[in-house]
Amino acid sequence: MYPALTDTDITSRITACGIRPSLQRIQIYRYLCNNPVHPTAETVYTALAPAIPTLSRTTVYNTLKLFHEQQLVQTLTIENDELRYDADTRDHLHFKCSCCGEVYDIPSDGIQNIHTDMLERLPSGFVPKKIQTFIWGICISCRQ
Repeated sequence: MYPALTDTDITSRITACGIRPSLQRIQIYRYLCNNPVHPTAETVYTALAPAIPTLSRTTVYNTLKLFHEQQLVQTLTIENDELRYDADTRDHLHFKCSCCGEVYDIPSDGIQNIHTDMLERLPSGFVPKKIQTFIWGICISCRQ
């Protein structure tokens, strides 16, 4: 999870990616930073709509798409074509609990070595576009 971000921090991050920081965009990015559970667009909309009555699903979907295109967030498709969003764009692993469905970040200093090894194993001429590494299992909350 990111340390508590001020409006100025969030606005700076959004602006640095060439995005105009509207109220809705600031709130959507804040939600992603404060809720590192890799929410879906629908989850973001459901969480923010009560506090922002003018927010539409279309705005949320378009904003998340823009954030991804400008590399402010990364997208994850872990299974079932369910697109999730992550404000942490650093290389890291993801763990999905098969009981509760939550997705957790797993920091990994050595992930670059794993990715380099994978790339070296690609047949000649293959061009990778994205590497994601997932682990499935049961989280500590569900084990108890």
